[in-house]
Amino acid sequence: MAINIPEDKLAEIRNAADIVDIISERVVLKKSGKDLSGLCPFHSEKTPSFTVSQTKQMFYCFGCGAGGDVFSFLMKHDGIGFMEAVQGVAKRYGITLPSEPMTPEQRKMLAERDALFEINQQVMGFYQSCLKDPGRGKIARAYIEKRGFAEEIITSFGVGYAPEGWDHLSRFLNQKHRSLKPAEVLGLIIPRKSDGYYDRFRKRIIFPIYDISTRIIGFGGRVIDDASPKYLNSPESPIYHKSRSLYGVHAARDRCRETGSVYIVEGYFDLLAMHQHGFTNSVATLGTSLTVEHVRLLRRGFAKKAYLVFDSDEAGMRAVHRSITIFMNESVDAAILVLPKGHDPDSFLRQFGAQAFEEITEKALGMMAFLIESAIKAHGMSMEGKIRVIADVAGSLVGLADGVVRSVYVRHLAERLNIDETAILEKIRGASRKPSDSVVTGMPTEASKSPSAKDPVCTSEMFRIERQLIAMMIHAPDLAGGIETEGILHYFQDRRLRRIGEMILQRPASGDQSPAGLMNHLDDPDLRELAASLAMECANWDPRSCNALIAQYMGANARRRGLLLNRIKAAEESNDPDLLFNLLKEKQKQIRRRP
Repeated sequence: MAINIPEDKLAEIRNAADIVDIISERVVLKKSGKDLSGLCPFHSEKTPSFTVSQTKQMFYCFGCGAGGDVFSFLMKHDGIGFMEAVQGVAKRYGITLPSEPMTPEQRKMLAERDALFEINQQVMGFYQSCLKDPGRGKIARAYIEKRGFAEEIITSFGVGYAPEGWDHLSRFLNQKHRSLKPAEVLGLIIPRKSDGYYDRFRKRIIFPIYDISTRIIGFGGRVIDDASPKYLNSPESPIYHKSRSLYGVHAARDRCRETGSVYIVEGYFDLLAMHQHGFTNSVATLGTSLTVEHVRLLRRGFAKKAYLVFDSDEAGMRAVHRSITIFMNESVDAAILVLPKGHDPDSFLRQFGAQAFEEITEKALGMMAFLIESAIKAHGMSMEGKIRVIADVAGSLVGLADGVVRSVYVRHLAERLNIDETAILEKIRGASRKPSDSVVTGMPTEASKSPSAKDPVCTSEMFRIERQLIAMMIHAPDLAGGIETEGILHYFQDRRLRRIGEMILQRPASGDQSPAGLMNHLDDPDLRELAASLAMECANWDPRSCNALIAQYMGANARRRGLLLNRIKAAEESNDPDLLFNLLKEKQKQIRRRP
C-alpha cells in the first residue's frame, strides 16, 4: 500500500486501537471460542460467518472473503480512503500523526472533507441561535411548544430554525470569513442565476442529520405553515447519502442493541415524539423509501426485529409492499404497527400516551400477514375478491429470494383463502426469480474460490502447501529464513501467494511483524483479503515443522517436474504436436521460476 506514514507510527496506532471496539460499533458481535463472530456487513447471510480476532487484530468473513485489519474494515465499511481511516483511528486513541506524510492531493482531499463537516457544525450553531433568538425564533418556538416538545429533546437533537429571508446563512458565513464553496457543495446555499447565493432553507424548523459517529452530514427542514414542499432535505453530497442514512440513528444505537429491536417512522417530529415518550430505539427515513442499505445498517449493527410505523393509507400500503422483500431477503423479522386512521406517531403519543403505543406494538402483524389481511379487508372473500387478494400479494411473494420462505407463505395464503396452492403458484410462476444468494450478495463463486482463479492452473496439492507456507510466514516470520534461502517462492504457482510471500520477506526486521502489520504492505485488496484469511488460521509453528513443510513442498515440486517430463516423453512418442507444444511451454515456465 502506497503510504507516507512511517511504519512505526502505523504500528503505534494499530497497537493502541482495539478492532473489536471499532467493529462492534457497527456490527453486533458475540463470543465464539477465542474470537467473536457476527453477521457480515458486506453480504447477506443468515448464519454468522464474519469473524473478528482480538488477539490478531484482524477480521475475516468466511462467506464472502472480506478481510483485513482495522484500517481495511473502516475503508470498506465506511467507504473512506486509507489516510482517512488512519486519521480517524489515531484521533480516537489520542495519537498525533506527523504533519508531513500526506501527499498534496491527499491533504487536499482530507481538508475538503473536513471542511464539509466543519461547515455543517457551524451552520447547525447558526440555526440553533436563530431558534433561541427572541425575535427571529419566536414563531418557531411557539410552533414547537404547541406540538408538545420539551426543550430537552429539542436541545439533544440540535433542532434549530432557518428564518424567513433569502440570504441569512450566506451573510452569516461571510461574516465568519468562511469560504462559501463548501456550503454550496453541501447544498446549503444555491448559486443565483446572476450573482451570489440564496439559502436553501428558509422559514423552516431545521433538523441536523447525524451519522453513526455523531458527525453532522446534512439537514432536514419542515415548514411551520402551509407552504410547499412540507419537507426539504439536503441534497446528496460527498458526506451525505440518503439511501444509507437514517435520522436519529446516532441516538438510537445503544437502545436498539439493548432491546434487539427498532422502530422505523417516517417524519422528523414523529422521531422526536418517539424518543420523548421513551421509545429511544427509533429511527426515521429521510424522505426516501427504505433501501437495502438501511436494513443492513440496522440489522448488522443494531437490531434483529423492526417495527414499521407507516400510515395505513394507500401510500403507507405501497411502502409496505416495497419493503417486504428487502426485510425478508435480509433475514430481518419485521412487523407492521398500524395506528388509528388519521394518526401518526406524534399525534397518537400526544393523545393516548406510551402505554397505548406499547399495546399496539404487541398486536403488530408480520409483514406478509399484514399484507394478506389488508388485502382481504380491502377486497373481501368473494371469488373476485380472492383473485384480487392473490394479485395484491403475488408481487411480494415473487420477490422473496428464499424458496422455502416463499413456499411457507404460499401455503398460508392458500389456507387463509381456502383455495388450492397451485392457483397461487400459477400466478407467480411466470415471474422471474431473483438471482441466487451467491450472485445477489457478492458471495464468491466456486471459480473465485479456486486455487488461482486469475493465474495458470495449479494442482490442489501444490496450492494447499503454498497456502500453508505463506500462513507460516505470516504467523512466524522469524522462522521463514528457509523460504528465502531455498528460493521457495520462485517455484510458487499461485502468483497472489508468491506476492504476499515477497512482501513478508521485504519487510524491515525493525518494522511491525504482526499479521495486521502486513496489511500496510499490500496494495491489492484481493491480496489483503487472502492474507487475512491465512492470518485467521490457527497453527503452532516451530523450526522443525517449518523445515518439514519446506521439504514437503520441494518434494511435491520435484514430483511435479518429473511428471511433466514423463508427459513430454509420451507426447513425443504419440506424435501429438499440439500437446507437446503446450507441455514444453509449461516446462519453460518452470525453468523461469527457478532461482
